[in-house]
Amino acid sequence: MSQIVVAGRALEYRRIAASRAQRPTLVFLHEALGSLSSWRDFPARVAQATGCGALVWSRAGHGNSSPPALPRTPRYLHEEALQRLPSLLAVLAIARPLLVGHSDGGSIALLHAAASPQDVAGVVVLAPHEFVEEKALAGIRRAGELFAGSDWRHLLARHHRDAEAVFRSWHDTWLAPEFLGWDITGCLPAIRCPLLAIQGEDDEYATMRQIECIADAAPDVTLLKLAHCGHSPQRDQPEAVIEAIVRLVERLGSSQTG
Repeated sequence: MSQIVVAGRALEYRRIAASRAQRPTLVFLHEALGSLSSWRDFPARVAQATGCGALVWSRAGHGNSSPPALPRTPRYLHEEALQRLPSLLAVLAIARPLLVGHSDGGSIALLHAAASPQDVAGVVVLAPHEFVEEKALAGIRRAGELFAGSDWRHLLARHHRDAEAVFRSWHDTWLAPEFLGWDITGCLPAIRCPLLAIQGEDDEYATMRQIECIADAAPDVTLLKLAHCGHSPQRDQPEAVIEAIVRLVERLGSSQTG
């Protein structure tokens, strides 16, 4: 993989070339425990199906990217969306991307699209978070127990230089008392681009309100609720997710040429 230095942090990334002209670049934003490698072959499959080019990367502290410059705060998702993601896009000269975010990455995509509506062609969110639910907290507590008593640490180490730090940053931040009031629903009406929100009916960290609140607030939202699907739709139902993204990209193409 290649590396690029952004704001003093070395970030691992991979570019996938477009196979069709006049298509937005897909920018993949991984989940709290994710990295470039944890996406597996999903970005390549989406790029092939849509004809889009793609950027897959690991945020600071994840994968083989540099550690973060500062400890995580309850505003870490805002910091990623409003500071670090714009800096990366500027360095790589990616204009008006189609953001594809999973879980934490979905929240980052929403925050970025709300803050810079003219700079985003479209958004796809997979099991995003907009506010803190008890179901999420219960799932994170269970994850903490599993992490302590299983080989999950070793499995996570396949994708991260420091698996312990990645897990603790997620687990401890979300369970901290000061994070309970985290809520980004107020920014959603500012999103102007077409948005596809996908969630599994068996999501172990969220109820369907997490995507329904997006449709309640933003003007152009398509919801996709998937049966037999947990918190990672791209792994549990990849074909359905890819088909939906293809439809969104075709729609974006029509709007640009129409």
